[in-house]
Amino acid sequence: MSDIPRVDLPEGVVIMDGGMGMELENRGAKEPSELWSAAALLNAPDLVRQVHEEYIRAGAHIIITNTYSSGRERLRKFGYEEHFESFNNLAGELAGQARKNCGEPVLIAGSLPPMDRSYRPDMVHEIDDLQAQIGELAGVLAPHVDFFICETMSTAAEALGTVRGAAPHGKPIWVSWTLNDRGSDKLRSGETIEEAVALLDGLPVSGFLVNCCAAESITAVMPKLAALGDFSIGGYANGFHHIDNLEIVSRGLSKRKRGHRHDITPDSYLDHARDWISAGAKVVGGCCEIGPNYIARLKESLN
Repeated sequence: MSDIPRVDLPEGVVIMDGGMGMELENRGAKEPSELWSAAALLNAPDLVRQVHEEYIRAGAHIIITNTYSSGRERLRKFGYEEHFESFNNLAGELAGQARKNCGEPVLIAGSLPPMDRSYRPDMVHEIDDLQAQIGELAGVLAPHVDFFICETMSTAAEALGTVRGAAPHGKPIWVSWTLNDRGSDKLRSGETIEEAVALLDGLPVSGFLVNCCAAESITAVMPKLAALGDFSIGGYANGFHHIDNLEIVSRGLSKRKRGHRHDITPDSYLDHARDWISAGAKVVGGCCEIGPNYIARLKESLN
């Protein structure tokens, strides 16, 4: 581990930001088709910066770039491919501006997302294709970020291709998988976390997390992450009812907000985060439907 680039984290529990795409929607950002959060880079960049700033002021030590839906293939699918470099440079710049405006030494993580649909193991690209596409995205983001986070990975191979694309750019790398939502400790592909981690052996990954799934699933897997050794481990759950893998085919990402779990309040989310920390988590934050008020509650009680 000594020769692997690592993120210089603050002492104590490290708090990440919450969701960006849903937060933008909840504030009225328009989305053409399924371009989703990337649309705000075109239509409402000031709102993106504002959301970053609110997370920083709420207490986040890490903010994640608004690049979850700005991969080249996704932009091409909806007619915005010519904006690939400008969108992703802008996303990095907005995160940097937010950090400067708030005057806080927060870390900026570059989001390296699935290249196609979320939660769809059957739609994951071939490893070589992922490596090429992610390599291009990571190259644009590298000047703007402190490290990369390969997030919402639904299969072991998806993470492998994504890490291979990120590795040549010399930044620290974290990987975060999404789990089956029904309290399972397995990836949406059915693979175990041990299998997923083993496939990354020898690659420069210094953090293992899970995200965009039920809080209960993160609780189930955290002891296994903690047993991996000297890595930064953690989780950031969403606030939805369970989402089956095939559901995303017929419903756009924005439609998921209709399934918000009313039992996931800032206080109950704090209770889940405490469970993760008790099991060994160093890093906690939020994903879709977990907004600045949730992050403020984490900061208030955990630091």
